[in-house]
Amino acid sequence: MGAGKYISSDTFTVGGYDWAIYFYPDGKNNEDNATYVSVFIALASDGTDVRALFELTLLDQSGKGKHKVHSHFDRALESGPYTLKYRGSMWYGFRFYEFLVELCELVVF
Repeated sequence: MGAGKYISSDTFTVGGYDWAIYFYPDGKNNEDNATYVSVFIALASDGTDVRALFELTLLDQSGKGKHKVHSHFDRALESGPYTLKYRGSMWYGFRFYEFLVELCELVVF
C-alpha cells in the first residue's frame, strides 16, 4: 500500500464514545521503510478529556500465535489511563513486524 496509507476499522462504541482502529501495513511514516506495521486507536466521536485504557492483541499470519504487544502502552497503563482530548485524537499502540490485529480491549473512564 505504501507508507502513510491505512485501513480503518468500522467505528465501534465503548463507554458512550465512538472509536476506530487504524492499521498502516507499511508503517505510518516514510522512515518506517515498510519494515513494520503501525496500529493506532482513535477517538471518533466528539468528547473532551476521554480517559481510556486499551490492550491490542495480535495474531500471527499462521493464525496460531496470539501476541500482546506491551511496548508503549505498558507504561501508560502503569501511570493510569491515557486522555484523548478531541475528536481525531490517536494513541500510538505499537509497531510490530508481520502481525495482524486480532482483538482490541478498551475501557473508558
